[in-house]
Amino acid sequence: MSFAKRDTLRSIEKEVQKRWQEEKVFEADAPKEGETGEYFSHDNKYFVTFPYPYMNGRLHLGHTYSLSKVEFAVGYQRLKGKRCLFPFGLHCTGMPIKACADKLRCEMADFGYPPTFPPEDPEKKARGETTTYQWNIMKSLGLEDKEIKKFADPLYWLGYFPPRAISDLKSLGAKVDCRRSFITTSINPYYDSFVRWQFLTLKDRGKIMFGKRYTVFSPLDNQASMDHERASGEGVGPQEFTLIKMKALEPYPEKLKSLAGQSVFLVAATLRPETMYGQTNCWVRPDMKYVAFRVANGDVFVSTMRSALNMAYQEFTKEFGKVNPLFELTGQDLLGLALKAPLSVYDVIYTLPMLTIKDDKCTGVVTSVPSDSPDDYAALRDLQNKAPLRQKYGIKDEMVMPFKPIPIIEIPELGNLSAIAACDLMKVTSQNDRDKLEKAKELTYQKGFYEGKMLVGDYQGQKVQDAKPKVQKQLLDSGGAALYQEPEKTVISRSGDVCVVALCDQWYLDYGNESWKEQTRKVLKGLQTYSDEVRHNFEGTLDWLHEHSCSRSYGLGTLIPWDPQYVIESLSDSTIYMAYYSVAYFLQGGVLDGSVPGPLGIRPEQMTREVWDFVFFGGEVPKTDIPVSALRQLRHEFTYWYPVDLRVSGKDLVQNHLSYFLFNHQAIWPKPERGEKDPVTGLGCLWPVAVRANGHLLLNSEKMSKSTGNFLTMHDAVERFTADGTRLALADAGDTLEDANFVFSMADGGLLRLYTQLEWIKETIASKDTMRNDPPANYSYLDRMFESQINLTIKQTDQHFQNMMYREAMTTGFHMLQAYRDQYREIATAGDGMNWHLVERFIEVQTLLLCPVCPHFAEHVWTLLGKKESIMRASWPQCGEVDDLLIREAKYLTDVSHEFRVRMKKMTERKGKNLQQGVLPEFGVIYVAKQYPKWQQTILKTLKELCREQEGKLELPSNNELLEKFRTIEELKPFMKKIMPFVQSLKDGLADKGLEALDLTLRFDEQAAIERHLPYLVRSLELKELWVESVGSADSKIQEECLPGRPYSIFSTTPYQTSYSVIMLVNPQKCLPYFTFQSPVYDGDDYRKVIDRVRRANQIPAKAKVKILRYIKDNRFIPISDDSTGVVEIGIRSKFSVDKDKKQLFLIESTDGNQPIPVGTHLQYIVTA
Repeated sequence: MSFAKRDTLRSIEKEVQKRWQEEKVFEADAPKEGETGEYFSHDNKYFVTFPYPYMNGRLHLGHTYSLSKVEFAVGYQRLKGKRCLFPFGLHCTGMPIKACADKLRCEMADFGYPPTFPPEDPEKKARGETTTYQWNIMKSLGLEDKEIKKFADPLYWLGYFPPRAISDLKSLGAKVDCRRSFITTSINPYYDSFVRWQFLTLKDRGKIMFGKRYTVFSPLDNQASMDHERASGEGVGPQEFTLIKMKALEPYPEKLKSLAGQSVFLVAATLRPETMYGQTNCWVRPDMKYVAFRVANGDVFVSTMRSALNMAYQEFTKEFGKVNPLFELTGQDLLGLALKAPLSVYDVIYTLPMLTIKDDKCTGVVTSVPSDSPDDYAALRDLQNKAPLRQKYGIKDEMVMPFKPIPIIEIPELGNLSAIAACDLMKVTSQNDRDKLEKAKELTYQKGFYEGKMLVGDYQGQKVQDAKPKVQKQLLDSGGAALYQEPEKTVISRSGDVCVVALCDQWYLDYGNESWKEQTRKVLKGLQTYSDEVRHNFEGTLDWLHEHSCSRSYGLGTLIPWDPQYVIESLSDSTIYMAYYSVAYFLQGGVLDGSVPGPLGIRPEQMTREVWDFVFFGGEVPKTDIPVSALRQLRHEFTYWYPVDLRVSGKDLVQNHLSYFLFNHQAIWPKPERGEKDPVTGLGCLWPVAVRANGHLLLNSEKMSKSTGNFLTMHDAVERFTADGTRLALADAGDTLEDANFVFSMADGGLLRLYTQLEWIKETIASKDTMRNDPPANYSYLDRMFESQINLTIKQTDQHFQNMMYREAMTTGFHMLQAYRDQYREIATAGDGMNWHLVERFIEVQTLLLCPVCPHFAEHVWTLLGKKESIMRASWPQCGEVDDLLIREAKYLTDVSHEFRVRMKKMTERKGKNLQQGVLPEFGVIYVAKQYPKWQQTILKTLKELCREQEGKLELPSNNELLEKFRTIEELKPFMKKIMPFVQSLKDGLADKGLEALDLTLRFDEQAAIERHLPYLVRSLELKELWVESVGSADSKIQEECLPGRPYSIFSTTPYQTSYSVIMLVNPQKCLPYFTFQSPVYDGDDYRKVIDRVRRANQIPAKAKVKILRYIKDNRFIPISDDSTGVVEIGIRSKFSVDKDKKQLFLIESTDGNQPIPVGTHLQYIVTA
């Protein structure tokens, strides 16, 4: 790709951005006094937000993709006449910045400055275990060592990345009101005051509680680790298990002998306490490491160290978070140990080997219920059937052979030994059949829970789902079990350690409160989500969501007002900050950290709780030294811009941030509800209007990752592809919840396409005087066709932008509209040329349609068109009438042109009776059919009767059903072999054309459409002549294949029409580059065909007009001047006929009663501008 083209576009973008900055086009305030009317009304505002990105690095392409959705929406709504506000905050709350700063400090302490890191361990590297140093991450951002050193201070991050984020947004051309930007944390005293007000309000309204709660916890950070504070494991929560305590029976094996006389328990975590009646043994993995550790009541537990640590953070041990192993041992040391298992029908069970136990889940000890667990049954069967396996691990027969699966649950279709039935069904032969066992487990567990009934115990006869919590309570009350939790999956904190589940004293938002959930469902009910899947995700989240810890002891942020030992965590101060946008500029004047008062001169300490109450709730003016006019302006800004009209975010935030967003808006502004108005203020509901979620962004079909180098910042993308090239590629990347794909080649292609379009526009404007300039009243047939295509594009693109489907918007508004332009240009060039009046309309319309996505390009073209005001103040183009028949004809012409080219190519690639291989054809004939054969008409009528609409789509019965139907119709029996191929072709057309595909005839004159555009077809196919004939004159094979809308074409080196006369065409005009030449005139030629030959032979410009004259004195006389005496112009409705025998040419004019007039051997042609 030429860098000159890219640099040209970047130069234009910088000039345009300078203009926008000077004109302050993206700055918006609530209407001032005197600004009235519909434009300034509250109903005409459009307030959008994007989750403020975390400032531990430059904005990257993932941020850019999500924010592009809301940014494009702003561009569209501006054109639709809305007053738009798009503010952009910068998030610094939480532990990631502090953790990164601490890592840098530790790396300098451990490895010097600049750090010299040790080489990677080859074995670990081979296993994919690499060490990522924070210093190297910073270097990957292009920072020098002396700069990186400063980042050891967390506050340095707050001054470094936020200004660069604002700069990057401006370089992208984002329509952001940067005056309202700010950073979070207590560094910004205004925002700090706002968050304190928010939390005091939530606490007063009973939404914040204190107590012990299970939470995912980072031991290294010594605090809870919420989603945004994790390196991996976002969305993972605590999972509850029942910890079964299997008491070891003495005599203990050698490794446990030091614990003689003490209570020792092998502890197993299970999700199925109701199955404990069927325990036959306990499993351990022989080579796995275990620890014996003392719990708070003096008992000794045996488990993996990982699970022991989880237990320590759940108050199992005397000291919170501390495990002091008595000793380590392996599973081999435990084999053969006798146990007493709670609820088991067997008095004694034994510890046996299982080779598939994992050490990253549960305790490493597994209780075995072979009646209902396929894994357990397969492993027990292996031991019972394989004596060498027992001998290998020193297992005696009496430890295994007497133990049979116990029927404990009856399951329909699987009986009372479901694991055995499922293993037989899946043909499991050993414990190593992992895939088959997985399917067997899925079958037994699901059916067991929902359909199973208990056969044993105190809850015999009850459904499993009802008995399960009762059995669990029974085990807990008896001391045979305890509650235990661990993360559902592995969670790694930003600090790099493996998280546990801890039982902590903490402040939490009570999202599990059913009353609050019910109120929040009202918020969701009227929310526009643009997708059923997003709505379902919200509904599911509201169902399962529980308490969310909002306090931290480590990191940056606002201190909890009533308990300042804690910091408010990063997801909790990010739920209603959109309200702060409305007043941010007036408080802090665009200074990111709020270190300078804004235009109202209000100091941070003046923003008391009462002042915030007035701003967001109204009521009486509070007692304060802030001027009343300033207070009312803050209130006015909030009430004008709120509620949020659109919030855009990644789909992964539905389960946390976006749901919290809904909860907190309901809590802070519970009334009025949707559709209501406040009886005092008259204000409407302040709940969010719309939320749009999108998928993640892939880069060249792979996941973005700094470690692999497949990563791109917003800044680098703009420099590489230009702002508009990047934006166009982002629009093309995708709009659904599926992961989108930013492809470099597509971005390069979009950049080049913009450049090419710009050059074409400049050239076209420069040559406008060479075109026609007919007003709409004088539009030609082709003009009207192109005009309808433009109007159709406006309509379609408008709908796509409304639905926030930007790929489709660019498909219609950019690619398809250009295709229409190209078609118009090609056809017009073969006729009387393009019409500047219409071409200018095309340029204006496409520029406006492109403006939301490619605003710099649009602004520049707008200027080229002579527009004085910025396109940012322009309006969406008016949509005129769409002539459906003209649209159909244009589409038909595109399709058949392609078909003709394909057919011609195939004919030149093989020998045939009309063409030698490799010889290019010069002549062609196109056959058209006005109606289908009768047997096909019968099929069409039948299909139309059977066609039904299903979920918005037209559907036909299955092919088998159709075939049975057609067999009952007598007239179709001779054509049975041909019926289904014909039906399949109609089915294909049904999806594209709807019921029109089943019409008996076309809705426009097919032959007239082709004849109208013959000059274009002749040129595009590079032929000398082309004829159009009714299929009735063709042979039977052609008649069979030629159908309405599917013309049949033949190309050859000889003309289809063999009757012709060669005449001399004379141009008598002086000083013009047109000469006398010979040309055939075929029998049946009309005036237009002869004119077209003259144009082609002399390369006459499209704008020039050509007329043909015949001689009336002596048709053999050749004049030598431009004297017009002795000639008469031939009428445009005239046709020529040829005497086949004498090869003489005659003219038939309607004005002469269709009497043939001899032409002779010469005609005259005149060219005028």
